[in-house]
Amino acid sequence: MMLAVVAVVALAAIGWWMIHIPAVQDAIFRRVIARTLTATRTDLLAPDAMRVVLCGTGNPLPDRERASACTAIFAGGNMYLVDIGPGSWKNLALWRVPPAKLAAIMLTHFHSDHIGDLGEINIETWANGRDHPLRVYGPPGVEQVVNGFAQAYSLDEGYRIAHHGSALMSAANWQMQPLTVKIDTPPGVSPCAGGSATVLEENGLKVTAFTVDHAPVAPAYGYRFDYKGRSVVVSGDTIKCANLVTAATGADVLIHEAQAAHLVKLIQQAAENLGNARVAKIMSDIQRYHTTPVEAAAEANQAGVQLLVLSHIGPPTPNMLAKIAFMRGVADVRPHGVVLGYDGLMLTLPAGSKEIETSTIK
Repeated sequence: MMLAVVAVVALAAIGWWMIHIPAVQDAIFRRVIARTLTATRTDLLAPDAMRVVLCGTGNPLPDRERASACTAIFAGGNMYLVDIGPGSWKNLALWRVPPAKLAAIMLTHFHSDHIGDLGEINIETWANGRDHPLRVYGPPGVEQVVNGFAQAYSLDEGYRIAHHGSALMSAANWQMQPLTVKIDTPPGVSPCAGGSATVLEENGLKVTAFTVDHAPVAPAYGYRFDYKGRSVVVSGDTIKCANLVTAATGADVLIHEAQAAHLVKLIQQAAENLGNARVAKIMSDIQRYHTTPVEAAAEANQAGVQLLVLSHIGPPTPNMLAKIAFMRGVADVRPHGVVLGYDGLMLTLPAGSKEIETSTIK
């Protein structure tokens, strides 16, 4: 026993001595660098399935475990994003998704927690080899949002071209193209009464936008993705909404925002007791334009979806107690086929199948 301990201590001492040798350090770094440079997840682009990665499942409240709203769809050899909230680009970069294959972004609406990383992802995917302008779809107003980010990042664009050269960093490919998706809703008619429009059809993928109710934010959209017989719907931010149920009918997966109103109410009451009128007012207001987990479960049942994934989680769920409290009542409405989403959850929907494979991207 003593000899074994001595041997372990000796090996540890040798190891400690070796990592201080520059040649050993450089050899280790060369191996890590080579592995990193070849680690891009091109398998996500395989045409045999539609793949979904949750790149941001949080809401504006600070959450160490969740970036803000972002859902990545991989289909037809490309990557598409629904929203790009703060922190979501870092997740995508750490997971080594193929940045040059970002084909388009679909914005549901223009709250900051849904658009905050637009400038970052545009410039980073461009720097990493995107060879085309970035299409950005969204409700009316998308031009103002896109042009604002473009102006804010235009000096950075110039610096990088000056530094690396226009042959490598093409000014044309840095551009973002704002593309307005118009869905006519008659005056005085609720957006939940109906309304949809085709966003794009390419490489076997069809994307459809539909109206939801996030008043006073208007218009606000959700999106449906159909590819090789599989379908995924992303709700956007909304109250319980008949048009969402219509759009999600028969879908394989519904990724639905969820705010636990019973927990938000506790924050409101605590703020009132502490005399914090500002927080109390905000917590009161936000209860009126989101969907509860129980309501989302009821909608999933109405639409007949196979799997409900809750996202845009609020308040934060930093531990098991919070997660259990967040999901209170959901099992009574929908005992099976529901998942509390998290950053890095990946869903694989093989073509010509009903299977939904779940895993965690790393």
